[in-house]
Amino acid sequence: MSTLQEEIFNSIKEMKSKSPLVHNITNFVVMQITANALLAVGASPVMTFEKEEFEDMLSIASSLVVNIGTLTTVSIEAMHKACEIANKKNVPFVLDPVGAGATKLRTKTAIDLIKNYNPKVVRGNASEIMVLAGESIKTKGVDSTANVNMALEAGKHLAKEYNTVVSISGETDIITDGNKVLYVSGGSPLMPVNTGMGCTSTAITGAMLAVSSPLIAAASAMCIMASAGEKASKKSEGPASFAVAFIDELYKLDINDAANRVKE
Repeated sequence: MSTLQEEIFNSIKEMKSKSPLVHNITNFVVMQITANALLAVGASPVMTFEKEEFEDMLSIASSLVVNIGTLTTVSIEAMHKACEIANKKNVPFVLDPVGAGATKLRTKTAIDLIKNYNPKVVRGNASEIMVLAGESIKTKGVDSTANVNMALEAGKHLAKEYNTVVSISGETDIITDGNKVLYVSGGSPLMPVNTGMGCTSTAITGAMLAVSSPLIAAASAMCIMASAGEKASKKSEGPASFAVAFIDELYKLDINDAANRVKE
């Protein structure tokens, strides 16, 4: 096991032992999925959109997850408020710019959140990351029309410009702080046909941010997803059985197997 892999191993172990409270402002489609995934890996999720609660909630939460999947004018206002309070309280947050590039509102919302509040990690698919870095590309709904290798340089640019870590999901996941690049292999072809897999990656990144540096947190989350996804796939007949097996594999995660999936 390399030094990097040992760091991933220890970070996942620490997250499980601390069971951090993760405040999620996520989308309605995936709320139950991501809450169950966080519980399965050992974290403690809370899902609230109410601005009046944010001051109290972010006083006890270890991290914040912001996911723009089901945007409304009310949720946009809530996201800005939560990020503002998180910054004030030094609570790290991860942003999932779901569907950036599909509509002007999504793109503007994501860019505004990045520029104004400096997320520790931005986690998205290749198309989303390329759009945020200024590339001209149209996303297909909230799914990617670009591959992860196309997005590497865009990810580096975005990371350097905003002093963040960029995590790009794909057949091989790429994580970069603008200089260092990490690669995570694994997963399953059944993951893209299950809603919420990317959002789950982001939620678990939030859990890992509670105990790790942004680069290690982002890589650890993708290692967890890769390991659980690959193992669940071997026990599944299709998307529905995969969804159940995936949560089970998160729950009984082989941390050693997960950590060994990262390379520099």
